Amino acid sequence: MKNTQPKKLAFYGGTFGRLIPLLTALLFILLAAISESDVSGYSVAFFAAVAAGCLFAKDRSAYGEAAIAGLARPMFGTVAVAILFAAVDGKLVAASGLIDSLAFLLVKARVSGAAFCAVSFLLCCLLSMSTGTSVGTYVVSMPLLFPLGILVGADPLFLIGAVVSGGLFGDNLAPVSDTTIASASTQGADMGDVVKSRCFYSLPVAAACFIAYFFLGGSSNRASVSTDLSFRPLSLVMLAVPVVIIVLCLKKMHLIAALSWGIAAGLFAGLATGLYVPGDLLSYPGGFRVEGLVPEAIEGTSSTIFMLIGAFLFLGIVEGSGLIDFLSRAISRLPRGRRSAELIIALSVGSLGAITGVCTVSMIALGDIVCKIGTQHGVPRCRRANLMDCGGLCLTSLAPWTVHAVYPVTLAMSSVPGLNLSPVQVVTHNFYGIFMVILILFAILTGYGYREEVKDSPVSK
Repeated sequence: MKNTQPKKLAFYGGTFGRLIPLLTALLFILLAAISESDVSGYSVAFFAAVAAGCLFAKDRSAYGEAAIAGLARPMFGTVAVAILFAAVDGKLVAASGLIDSLAFLLVKARVSGAAFCAVSFLLCCLLSMSTGTSVGTYVVSMPLLFPLGILVGADPLFLIGAVVSGGLFGDNLAPVSDTTIASASTQGADMGDVVKSRCFYSLPVAAACFIAYFFLGGSSNRASVSTDLSFRPLSLVMLAVPVVIIVLCLKKMHLIAALSWGIAAGLFAGLATGLYVPGDLLSYPGGFRVEGLVPEAIEGTSSTIFMLIGAFLFLGIVEGSGLIDFLSRAISRLPRGRRSAELIIALSVGSLGAITGVCTVSMIALGDIVCKIGTQHGVPRCRRANLMDCGGLCLTSLAPWTVHAVYPVTLAMSSVPGLNLSPVQVVTHNFYGIFMVILILFAILTGYGYREEVKDSPVSK
């Protein structure tokens, strides 16, 4: 049987050649961040990295196979298709008049934009704790909460930050989250002990986020955006879309399947009540054109899909080049004591998560090294798991090219036409990520949480 595993990549120039894709990506990412580029700027960074690395690869065929292996990762298909389906769900909801109707009711009830922002954070915390996924929380929440919040006077940047922060809360703490499972299992820590000790980090940060969004989340433009609202009672049937998606996600149905049922519910509700006619959804007017809400929604996701293709091609090169193994060996030689070991654990997992765009990958790749470093320097198992997840996940979420920045921007701009946001703006308003990094640094310096963590788990694996 033919071996389908890509060959180990070798580069001209040795270690320097191996680092060329990473250095190229970092250069273009820095340029995109400084210029406050949209998603397309980050797409260029990853495609340029893949192209530059090929110039130094000794075996170009193996290099191509490694890149394609990145696209073969299940997460790529899940995220790409979820973006497409979520855009269609959001377009069905937005074009029905539901957002205006709900905003009309909230304005009449005198709900402030700041209060809406804070409540949106809590709702996303509850959803992410139930599902264990930040990406799924963005998919479900953004198409409804974001345009609705804008109309009642919430600041767009703080609102998108509230949704992202709420998604990260459950991704960080929920026992069903892939990052919680990866951090606990790689360190041999009991899941119950990890979740209990992690509350000392997640809950204070969540409380600080709620207060910040409540006081900062209002917009000065509320009066101008809420004067033209109208109430269409029939549009309330389109609440079936988010309700169906949320219920199915809570029942642990796959995200793609839940979004598909959401589209089906939206189509049925819209057509059955006369909110839509078939031509509104899809039509072929001739002249090599296709029109309607569905193709409009799909076209709006193209830049994000291109960026994902580049990012996962880049991830395949990073893994195939042995760069992760190289970094692991370098990391293991750095610690000089417990505090430096803890700092290196958090920084290494977060940095590799930022490079790959997927924190779970970095946790699994560095799990054995983290365990070795922690055991040598007296870091308990639960504390190692918490440093990996709290520090690593939140550092990853602060990289503007990851799904925690690019995905929410795409969903926001597709739900509010004419809005122009950059991934960097999402990062600067992601208070959960920012506050958690500050708390982790405080914990490393002062030993905060250590007593509980060492009580819950011994040092060795």
